[in-house]
Amino acid sequence: MKALTVGGAMIDTIAIIGSDRIERMTMLNADNSFLLLEEGRKTEANEISTHVGGGAVNAAVAMARISLDVSTLVKLGKDQRAETVLSHLLQEGVSTRWALRDGRAPTGASVLVSSHDRNAAIFTFRGANTLLEEADLRDEAFAVDAVYVSSLSNESADTFPAIIAKAKARGALVAANPRVRQLSSRTTAFQEALARIDILAVNRSEADVLVPGLVARFRESGGTLRLEPGETPPRLLARGFSGGGHDMTLPAFFAALRQMGPRFVIVTDGRHGAFLGTRKAIHFCPAVETKVTGTAGAGDAFNATFTAYVALGLEPADAMRAAAVNAASVVGHIDTQTGLLSRDAIDKNLTAMRDKLPVRTWSH
Repeated sequence: MKALTVGGAMIDTIAIIGSDRIERMTMLNADNSFLLLEEGRKTEANEISTHVGGGAVNAAVAMARISLDVSTLVKLGKDQRAETVLSHLLQEGVSTRWALRDGRAPTGASVLVSSHDRNAAIFTFRGANTLLEEADLRDEAFAVDAVYVSSLSNESADTFPAIIAKAKARGALVAANPRVRQLSSRTTAFQEALARIDILAVNRSEADVLVPGLVARFRESGGTLRLEPGETPPRLLARGFSGGGHDMTLPAFFAALRQMGPRFVIVTDGRHGAFLGTRKAIHFCPAVETKVTGTAGAGDAFNATFTAYVALGLEPADAMRAAAVNAASVVGHIDTQTGLLSRDAIDKNLTAMRDKLPVRTWSH
């Protein structure tokens, strides 16, 4: 099984700060929290470490450990960071044949500040990740079984339609995990590409960004999901989605996107689990209860694992369980890749945890 990942490559510097050394402010009427850094003050860290990350690299490593034959198409600078990324990919068994070097900008880098509940604040320098062009998209790179497109930075997002078209022209299973900036700045191009996407994966915030465009086409109304007497609805089912002054129920959101093309639509909600919309049903899989050391990379792990297992022929509910297991392993580590599991390890955990991961299904 051959796969290609396309998107970002980063060098992540992660600072772990004790909760007693940095103040946090939490909003009373919103879901947001803020870490407060005092100007001019030197704050002691518990640890500062450097790792390779980025959406396309995280997905490639996840798929390689699941035993797919993976290559990655990323844009790197001509610097030591690029050497570090390339060396890491080769060590993980990921082909760097399509990794490109560009002297116009350094390789991307991030600084993550992790404290309190370990949902890190991230400073991002996108660098060469913004320089992907259509001329970089070699036809032979897309001669694979599955193409996974992670977030594309700034001008690189202009290549999204061409990436999707080339992947679908080769008959690949096409998965996309766009982020807020791409969805909000290139809405029309994204919507036009949906008909060629098999798996669309977004988190709650990214789903909210899609609401205005979906409401304009399909209105806000939608069906409801019937709960068992006394059943507590998962948070997203109770909350729905909200953006641009519009609201959509979760069933309406999935129904609208289903009409636009994707066979599978994933919406992740961190420790509150994940929903999957298909043409026949809506599924909910809870998150695996685990100690959280860092949340960075959990979404990449979930989405890449789901894509790999679907490509391998598993049923969607089982692919969701596998994705939840791998994401839970990732959040047990501070970086985005140390916790990524092999297929054998995922399957072993699935056998042990099956009763703890009941997938709730509502048929259309």
